[in-house]
Amino acid sequence: MRLNLLPATAVLALSVTALAGTASAAPPVFPGKVSLPDGWAAEGVATGAGTDVYAGSLAGGAIWKADLRTGEGSILVPPRDGGATVGLNVSRGLLYAAGGQTGLGMVYDAQTGAEVATLQLTAPGGFVNDVIVTPDAAWFTNSFAAELYRVALEDGTPTGTFETVPLTGDWIQGDAFNANGIEATPDGGSLIVINSESGDLFRVDPRSGVATRIVSDVALTAGDGILLQGKELAVVRNRLNQIAVLRLSPDLSSATLTETLTDPDFAVPTTVAAFGSTLYAVNARFGLPAGSFDIVKVDGTGPQS
Repeated sequence: MRLNLLPATAVLALSVTALAGTASAAPPVFPGKVSLPDGWAAEGVATGAGTDVYAGSLAGGAIWKADLRTGEGSILVPPRDGGATVGLNVSRGLLYAAGGQTGLGMVYDAQTGAEVATLQLTAPGGFVNDVIVTPDAAWFTNSFAAELYRVALEDGTPTGTFETVPLTGDWIQGDAFNANGIEATPDGGSLIVINSESGDLFRVDPRSGVATRIVSDVALTAGDGILLQGKELAVVRNRLNQIAVLRLSPDLSSATLTETLTDPDFAVPTTVAAFGSTLYAVNARFGLPAGSFDIVKVDGTGPQS
């Protein structure tokens, strides 16, 4: 048998070509979208340890866990009859979930999906919409009632007890969706809540429930999930396919619009989470024809090349 040997330069060229072909076939690192299962009916999104990201489903309450680096994921918490998962938050290895029309607040192990606690915060028919965790409590909103729910924590773990904190002061309860997204200052000394119906932001005293309107230079109608990073507050305006970024005054009395983020992949985003300086929003597709549900890496955020 005669062997046809290639020159070394030719072998090198073939090797480089093969490597280039392999690289081009590889999936992108930190893809622009993380796909969710068909019919997922997404609403809430949260980031956790490392590159973990979570998305809840209104249709059955399942929770999807994925890797932002690869986009790959699987079901962490299975669906249940009549279940729903809306807002999500991760703190100290626990995944907190608002139960929507079930009236529940749920807590899971963020790595295994094992149930840690389930609390009936209000009767079914209310709408437990979002959740934030402070050093000593987890706080849930109810879009259909002028009240918050404070779930006590001990060493970062729910104690199994909670209290209802009425919203008073400047708060005006309308007929449709009211309290929606919720955030907190790092020390838990102030809560921030958006009223989706009025488009107003409020600073809420967690001790008394007294709400003080935050004067904004822009109306925040269609406001949904919110995210506080330092003194910047990102407000998702769902049906407008926008995220408003506002600068808060040191005393949280006022807010000034600094930027409006859009993305061609938005399809009625509802909530937003952060991985470093990169924002990720989840598409809920409210009122849109059937289509894919995704977590979108928001254009204009994160490292810019």
